[in-house]
Amino acid sequence: DYIDWTPFFITWDLTGKYPKILEDETVGEAARNLFNDAQQMLKDLISNKRLKARGVIGFWPAQRQENDEIRVFENEDRDQPTLTLNHLRQQAEKPDQAPNLSLADFIAPASSGLQDYIGGFAVTAGIGAEELAAEYEAKQDDYNSIMVKALADRLAEAFAERMHERVRKEFWGYAPDEALDNELLIKEKYRGIRPAPGYPACPDHTEKSALFKLLNAGENAGMKLTDHFAMTPAAAVSGFYFSHPESKYFSVGKINRDQVEDYSKRKGMNFEEAERWLSPVLSYDN
Repeated sequence: DYIDWTPFFITWDLTGKYPKILEDETVGEAARNLFNDAQQMLKDLISNKRLKARGVIGFWPAQRQENDEIRVFENEDRDQPTLTLNHLRQQAEKPDQAPNLSLADFIAPASSGLQDYIGGFAVTAGIGAEELAAEYEAKQDDYNSIMVKALADRLAEAFAERMHERVRKEFWGYAPDEALDNELLIKEKYRGIRPAPGYPACPDHTEKSALFKLLNAGENAGMKLTDHFAMTPAAAVSGFYFSHPESKYFSVGKINRDQVEDYSKRKGMNFEEAERWLSPVLSYDN
């Protein structure tokens, strides 16, 4: 019920929003045929338990530091930092004195006296997907091999959506009376965000290592990171939970050399390595 089907069609180079795409004059017939095939395979995956899903969530006391760091603690005494999450801040000039945002802004600083928290998650619905896709490939059936992977991706995203709903209403419980249908969930009309390392608000993929360490994702969810910080199994989603009522998604955009220098020092990372990981958002030639 939590599947967002629109990206599924994009995987097959069919552009249009679900369910309207099914009636599209140009691609409607192809979309309907594809959707019907997907429903048949989805039924088979579920009834015969061809895929497995695993996930882990966690919550920790947290405080924002003045340099866009979020310090994570192992207990409520907040005297033993477990690790530090490093974030970047927008540097572009904005009209109307709009603030340059950092994800760290959505965690209370120690000076506020507030007891704030940060959450994290890592989920996969792709355990068994690669093996199943390989079976189809061995039969020269590329269509169903791609279909398995596409559905595993959709199920992983749906898993993340369902877990975030339970976090808001049940586990963290900051929005216990929330009542949203799937369309409003897809439009992210809920309180709080779940940004992922490598995406616009947190463009550094290496922050996944801190997230996976906090969650012990390998033992708890059977998920690992490659040397390039890609997640395995491939059909996987991970990120942080922020509950601040004004938290929102944004793009860090282009950043200057001075912030890269500060960021690399904070992370204890070689400057050239930091530049390499942040190359898509550099405002200068490195």
